[in-house]
Amino acid sequence: MFWLNGQPADSISLLDRSFQYGDGGFTTVLTEHGKLCQWSYHKQRMQACLTALAIEQPDWQQVEQWMMQAASLDSKAGLKLHISRGEGGRGYSPTQVSAANVTISDFAYPAHYPQWHQQGITLGVSQVKLGLNPLLAGHKHNNRLEQILVKADLENAGAMDGLVLDLNNHVIETSMANVFWRKDDQLYTPSLAMSGVAGVARRVVLEFVQSAGMSVAIGQYDLSHILDADEVFITNSLLGAVPIRAIESHRFPIGTLTRRIQEMLAS
Repeated sequence: MFWLNGQPADSISLLDRSFQYGDGGFTTVLTEHGKLCQWSYHKQRMQACLTALAIEQPDWQQVEQWMMQAASLDSKAGLKLHISRGEGGRGYSPTQVSAANVTISDFAYPAHYPQWHQQGITLGVSQVKLGLNPLLAGHKHNNRLEQILVKADLENAGAMDGLVLDLNNHVIETSMANVFWRKDDQLYTPSLAMSGVAGVARRVVLEFVQSAGMSVAIGQYDLSHILDADEVFITNSLLGAVPIRAIESHRFPIGTLTRRIQEMLAS
């Protein structure tokens, strides 16, 4: 099902600026028996994205009501919240635009995710490099052409997912998730100041490990740094945490920290 500004819909105007220019942002929310998981963090993330794009904030209480009405009662499912600037404007100009359009769509929880949780997956390494864009880095805006090229490259190589580097050959993320790795007692994750998407699950993990007294280093790391790790895992809101068993031919054990993070995200 799709909802447009709270009403069931199967179409949207061709003048909508998300279609014309990718002018908006989105987030994907895990639902459990109709409950919106980590909703406050998703809302804050969307608010930050819309602020960066200078898009007027919607009535968030109304949006939450629409999300709850759309949420599946299944044990696990997903909702995609997409907000565009609206319709109109001359060319790129964001003036003379109608009110923002809020679209919501629901979807089934991916059937293969539980197997990934238990057994882990192997990552490839994409040959597509992310550009540097500090103006929009971290935000999940609607221009996802880099990710489409990354995904196509990985699928052509037969990889389920893969690491993505930036133009400076720093590890940023995977095609669908944020990445963490542990070496000895130190946890690492890439800086997203220049590229990438700052996921809600990434934020939850950072807050959890810091509250547990574990040191987290956020910085610029090349591929050799992660290949030297003792354990590696990836996160996003739907996945939770998934162990990485290998990056190409370099293998890793499933670590105790990864299992601990999985339990925390599932609680």
